[in-house]
Amino acid sequence: MTPAKMRTILITFIFIGLAGLLSACNRDGAAAQTKAPTVDAVPVEVALAAHSAISASYSGTAALVADHEAQVTAKTSGVLKKLYVEEGMTVKAGQLLAELDDADALAKAKQAEAQMHKAEATFTHAQAAIPKHLIPEYEYEQDKFDLAAQRAAYEAANIQLSYTRIVAPVDGVIAERSIKIGNLVQANQNLFRIVGMNPLQAVLNVPERQLGILKAGQAVQLEADALPGKKFAGTILRIAPVVDPASGTFRVTCQFHDASAVLRPGMFARIDIVYDQRADALTVPRSALVEEDGQTSVFVVDKAPPAPAPKAEAGKPAAKAAVAAPSGFIAHRQLVKTGYSDGDKVEIVSGLDAGARVITVGRNAVRDGTAVLVLDNKA
Repeated sequence: MTPAKMRTILITFIFIGLAGLLSACNRDGAAAQTKAPTVDAVPVEVALAAHSAISASYSGTAALVADHEAQVTAKTSGVLKKLYVEEGMTVKAGQLLAELDDADALAKAKQAEAQMHKAEATFTHAQAAIPKHLIPEYEYEQDKFDLAAQRAAYEAANIQLSYTRIVAPVDGVIAERSIKIGNLVQANQNLFRIVGMNPLQAVLNVPERQLGILKAGQAVQLEADALPGKKFAGTILRIAPVVDPASGTFRVTCQFHDASAVLRPGMFARIDIVYDQRADALTVPRSALVEEDGQTSVFVVDKAPPAPAPKAEAGKPAAKAAVAAPSGFIAHRQLVKTGYSDGDKVEIVSGLDAGARVITVGRNAVRDGTAVLVLDNKA
């Protein structure tokens, strides 16, 4: 084969290859113009906006404190001779707790008694002698004052003797014992601490915006961290009439009567004060709310509208098809106005109708008009 024929055959194959390539490109381009593009749908979970009861409440935390507490101190000196109570025991006001050695105090009381009886005898003699002018008037007056002084000394000695008996000043539980038998007790030394266990109180520091809402006598509910699952009822005992300017709060004292005797002073507790209730409010889960740009909104799931058919213009290729939502649902952002909140529920005052499906899971991944795929849940 001559070189000229070989060159002719090679050129022919090149033209055939180019023609096939151009034909394939034209087919792919036509298919691209007629195929409608799609977008991926965002998977979400939804809940229904529904009517339910809701309560308006204030919640705060505080430590429980005793309604009353007393530090029992010694009023005289002496060696502790007897001990009648231990920590944890319940006592009543006036109950004997301990005794000091009373030998010295008893001797002084007897001496004062003898001096008083002597003064009484002297004054009796003076009373009989004064009408007969057997003694001067000033001597009679002196005997009278001596008798009054001896009676007072006898009373004081008996009081000092009574101080050797340590008694409970209030009802409560022995929270602390600071002495042992045989210890030398000094005057004003702490011996016992008595704490009242019922009722108990809790003091809340409430923001001043609640000042006109909370009232004395309102019901409260307590849950202690140490007693999970148990709730205790109480009332607002008193409300401070002034607001602390440094913190912007006022003091609310709550009181609890615990018949089961399981609450203890010092326990940390959460306290809820319900100040209003609505039986038929439109509510949504708190997780459905979106706070953005100072506005509150929810994303509502609706059916996606049908995509419009592409229109072809004369002399131009067919228009590209509209974006399709494969799930058939899209999300719409809807502004709402909220009211009371109670746990996981939030009241919707306006902007939403009952039965609307609001996104609770996945709302951070959608925007107004986003295609969504509703996962299988209760709603």
